[in-house]
Amino acid sequence: MAARYFIGMHGTRLAADVGGDAAAPPVILMHGGGQTRHAWANAFDELVAHGYHVISLDTRGHGQSDWAVDGDYSVQAQVGDLRMVIATLDEKPALVGASMGGVTSLIGLGADPELARALVLVDVAPRLEIEGIERIVAFMRSHADGFASLEEAAAAVTRYNPARPRPASPDGLRKNLRLAADGRYRWHWDPRFMDADPIAATRELSRQMLAAAERIRIPTLLVRGRLSNVISRESVAQLQRHIPHLEVADIEGAGHMVAGDNNDAFNASILAFLNRTMKQAH
Repeated sequence: MAARYFIGMHGTRLAADVGGDAAAPPVILMHGGGQTRHAWANAFDELVAHGYHVISLDTRGHGQSDWAVDGDYSVQAQVGDLRMVIATLDEKPALVGASMGGVTSLIGLGADPELARALVLVDVAPRLEIEGIERIVAFMRSHADGFASLEEAAAAVTRYNPARPRPASPDGLRKNLRLAADGRYRWHWDPRFMDADPIAATRELSRQMLAAAERIRIPTLLVRGRLSNVISRESVAQLQRHIPHLEVADIEGAGHMVAGDNNDAFNASILAFLNRTMKQAH
C-alpha cells in the first residue's frame, strides 16, 4: 500500500496508511516511540474489514514521515500534528495510541476533551514504571552504528523480547529499518528523537497525563499486556481513580508490545470496544 501524506505542524509531512470507506467511523492509529505505522498492520486490516475508516500514522521523525527540521519531538508538537490530521476528517475519530501514541492522545484530549469520540490507550498510563522505561531506552540507544544485516537486527530484537517467537524470516523488519549509504541498516527514526533525558521526560509526561486524565469524559479503554514491565496493576488502579468509567483489557501472554505479542486478543478487545462506542451512534 502506497503511503498517503498529511501535513502536520510547520509543514511536516506525515505518512499514513489509509483504508476503508471515508464515510465510515474514523479511527486513528498512533504507534509507539521507535516504531512505524507498520506495527499496526494486522489491526489496520481488521478494522477496515469491520467497517472503519482507518488512518495509521507514521509519527514525525518515524518511518516515511519527515524528520523535524528543528528536532522538535515534544509531545506538544505531536499533539499539534494529531490535531491537524483530525481537522481533515468530517467527524471526530477514535484514537488508538500505543505507548508514545497513547501519551500524545491522552494529553491532546486533556487540552481539548472534544477532540475525539473514544480513546484506546495501549500499555500506557500516567504511572510509568521507570525500570521498564529504562529498558526500552537502552534498547533504542543501542546499535547506534546500525546492523550489518537483517538477521543481525532480528537477533537484537529477539534478545530484547525473548518471549516472542522469532519469525522464520527477518524480512518483516525491512519496513522498520532503512538502508544507509554505508550499507548498514538503521532503525527508521531520527536519532534526535532520543536526545532528551528519558527519566526527566517520563516524570514530566506522567504529570501531564495525570492532569489530562481528570478531563476525560469520552469512552476509554486501557489495553495492558499482562506481562508488561511498563504498566503495573498500580498504574491501572491509579488511572481508574482519575477516569472512573475506564474499561480495562488485560492481554494474556503480552508484554509492552501488546499488538505484536498477541495480535488476535488485542484486535478482539479493541473491536468489541469500538463497535459499542463508535458504531451505535453512527
